[in-house]
Amino acid sequence: MDITLDDRPAAPTEAPPAWTAPTPLAARTEDAVKRYGGEGTEVLALDGVSVGLPAGRFTAIMGPSGSGKSTLMHCLAGLDSLTSGRVFVGDVELGGLSDRELTRLRRERIGFVFQSYNLIPTLDARENIVLPLTLAGRRPDAGWFDHVVGTVGLGDRLRHRPSELSGGQQQRVAVARALASQPAIVFADEPTGNLDSRTGGEILTFMRAAVDELGQTIVMVTHDAGAASHADTVLFLGDGRIVDSMARPSPDRILDRIKQFG
Repeated sequence: MDITLDDRPAAPTEAPPAWTAPTPLAARTEDAVKRYGGEGTEVLALDGVSVGLPAGRFTAIMGPSGSGKSTLMHCLAGLDSLTSGRVFVGDVELGGLSDRELTRLRRERIGFVFQSYNLIPTLDARENIVLPLTLAGRRPDAGWFDHVVGTVGLGDRLRHRPSELSGGQQQRVAVARALASQPAIVFADEPTGNLDSRTGGEILTFMRAAVDELGQTIVMVTHDAGAASHADTVLFLGDGRIVDSMARPSPDRILDRIKQFG
């Protein structure tokens, strides 16, 4: 199934323009296939997935365990390779890159947010946020850094180490770290999985603001209908294939769709 997730509502005009420029894609796959295991134990995790993820949008990926949602995200992010097919970040095909080039692309063009935070305990919040830039030998853009820190509400916590921060504050640091290098796309894997509902809601609000106020592109894997409802579009996977998508999602609509597809 070929699908491009550009589901923005039409502009409120009586006569829409005859031609509208297409939304650039931050990432895409073409006939993506991923197999694990050997003969007799083979698992088909992705079964010919072709999808485009628009820039400046928030996309959630949902599906039952084993549906391929995490595999799709990992292949899009260059953390895993396809068995066949192609994956692009912008106009760069990941399959054509050497290990060194792929590492550089992930460092410079991709941000990551995981549910386990992955902060360095000996570094304070500011040092953790700029760590990817430090490793790349780059200085943070002061204006952008201040904007990101303000968006995630960390201005008074920058000199605190992870052990001195709550779980929600640590995840804010992780979100800010993902945004600080101004990546083309941020991938978030169950980013609220270890948080209570209130704190998780705050993180999702911050991620929504990153899209709306900072123009960020975010792709999030989640099993939580409430979390997915913060996205512009929800992509549903089943048995390694895209089975549906939903624009302007709400928790109730998402739950109804999940019941429909199982």
